[in-house]
Parts: sequence; C-alpha cells; structure tokens
Amino acid sequence: MTIKLIAIGKTDNKAIASLIEEYSKRLNFYIRFEFEIIPDLKHTKSLSEILQKEKEGELILKKLVPSDDLILLDERGKSYSSVDFSEFLQKKMNAGLKQLIFVIGGPYGFSADVYSRANGKLSISKMTFSHQMIRPFFIEQLYRGYTILRNEPYHHQ
Repeated sequence: MTIKLIAIGKTDNKAIASLIEEYSKRLNFYIRFEFEIIPDLKHTKSLSEILQKEKEGELILKKLVPSDDLILLDERGKSYSSVDFSEFLQKKMNAGLKQLIFVIGGPYGFSADVYSRANGKLSISKMTFSHQMIRPFFIEQLYRGYTILRNEPYHHQ
C-alpha cells in the first residue's frame, strides 16, 4: 500500500519543510509514502470562498483514481488516539488497498464534490492549526502509528 498526503500550497518555512523531510524519510522505512503539493491558486482575491474551494477541489479530484481511499483532514472528522490511529492504518493495510490518500485542503476547507468523494474524515485535534503546521504533525503521527504497529519504543504509553 502507498500512503499519499496531498496539500494545497507550498511550504515556505524552512523549519517546517525540514520536519516534513525528516519524518517522511523515517516513514518510508515502513511504507511507501508520498507527499504532493498542489500549487496555490492564482488571483484568489477575486474569488469567493465557495469558488476557491471548488477550484481547489477540481485539482484534488484530478489526482485521484477510482480505487483510491480518500480521507480528508477535517476539523469535523473522527478523532483518534495514536494507538487507535495505528489500528486504523492496520485495517486499511489489511483491506488490501493500493493507495490511501489523505488531503489537507486550502484555507476554506473542501468543496462539496470533494466531501462527496471522500471515504472518511479525520480530525488531528479539536484545536485549529495552520495548514502549514498540520503537515509535519500528521506525517509524524503516521510514523508513530507504524512504530506502534511494530512494537518499537518510539511511542510511550
């Protein structure tokens, strides 16, 4: 199985980019992981929130194939402990999925079309984080999940 994280907009902060790179390398020891950036839309000041979500949604949906399992990182999604999230990952692997895709949307969230295509929603926290900060947090949690599945000492209970 491949896990892919898709996000809208590049990361300008070198510290955040460094954390993403570090945990992506670690994660690739356990599973094939890809991180893909969809460039920010141009001229968004002339777009309404709804139109911006629709345009971003079209770009997200173009990245998918019908067999992809799509999970949206969304504040209204299901919350997991790290151990529960590792069990979620194990179930996805056991299901024989070819590709599990997680998406971090743009500043206004997701379009109705993206929500209707999604197989689920996941909340990282009840707190709100910037779209930049959530990237390394989520990749670290993926890494943590795989260390839990392997009974490695990274996660302490």
